[in-house]
Amino acid sequence: MPYSMLVDVTKCIGCQGCQVSCKNWNDKQADKTTLGTDFGNPSTMNSNTYTVVKFDEAVAADGNHWHFTKAQCMHCKTPACAGACPSHALTKTEAGPVVYHRDRCIGCRYCMLACPFEVPTFDWHKAIPSINKCSFCADRVASGIEPACSRTCPSGALTFGNTEDVVKLAEQRLAAHPEKYVNYIYGKDEAGGTSWLYISDTEFKNLPLDESVEKAAYDRYGLSVMNKVPGFAIGAAALMAGFFFISGRKASAGKDGDK
Repeated sequence: MPYSMLVDVTKCIGCQGCQVSCKNWNDKQADKTTLGTDFGNPSTMNSNTYTVVKFDEAVAADGNHWHFTKAQCMHCKTPACAGACPSHALTKTEAGPVVYHRDRCIGCRYCMLACPFEVPTFDWHKAIPSINKCSFCADRVASGIEPACSRTCPSGALTFGNTEDVVKLAEQRLAAHPEKYVNYIYGKDEAGGTSWLYISDTEFKNLPLDESVEKAAYDRYGLSVMNKVPGFAIGAAALMAGFFFISGRKASAGKDGDK
């Protein structure tokens, strides 16, 4: 049974509790950040941060309005990242999550190039780096437990359930309150459909959700080209690791010489 998550932007209060619970469940350390103009903290996803809440202020006739939008891996139904990966390090499960297998990864980073939502990040500071992204709490879902983010959400902005029920809920809210919601479910068709769906009271162009993403699945671009060059990718990954190891040895030798 495939699962999905509905994000109701009208209910999000920007508490960032989902960020904290995500870090806690995935045992990721906090980032030292400074408050930027967008008020997000941190403002983008990285190897330690799998989800962020984006803050957007809009000026209207009746005053300023704030919208808070949770961003993470969209877990596409036909993921471009998995289609581009020559070593099958990224796979789509029947339950919905797109999961990463570290033992298969060759470090080519094709998934980063292929993702239309620009989600996967890289461990640049490690000799043997990994790709990092939200796993949709695949381990929790497999055990019958909802993801950490929705379990923590205090305002009801996140609703987890089987895909059919989640889509119906989104459609019911749009139909019940046409004066409140924009009549569109973001993620239902984008990139061939995703496991994360959004409804909002403002046009999606006002939110950090890319409206230029095609409706068709993106995997067709990756399969025809990326899978032809695994040998090159393996060599490049090995070379990068070698350079990192050598530079690390030199830095260590320099420190020893200063003692």
